[in-house]
Amino acid sequence: MDEKTAEFRLEFKKNLIEWLQMEDKSPEDIKDEEALFGTGLALDSLDAVEIVIMLQRKYGIPQKEVDSNREIFNTLGSLSDFVQDKIANK
Repeated sequence: MDEKTAEFRLEFKKNLIEWLQMEDKSPEDIKDEEALFGTGLALDSLDAVEIVIMLQRKYGIPQKEVDSNREIFNTLGSLSDFVQDKIANK
């Protein structure tokens, strides 16, 4: 992973923690290849809705683009890479 991606992931983790109000987590607690739902971070469907809203408001990514790419929710790394790619291609 290059330095730019590493920096973006760190910032993305901070935003996710703040947005989902996960006071008991730090960016270091979230592993890039850890599952977001089920095992791993154990987020739920309400968290998924909140993430979609965050992507819309904070990063300007339309819901339809998120809805058509459900696999981005597999891991923090896949979600972060999707967002970074969308921002880079605006």
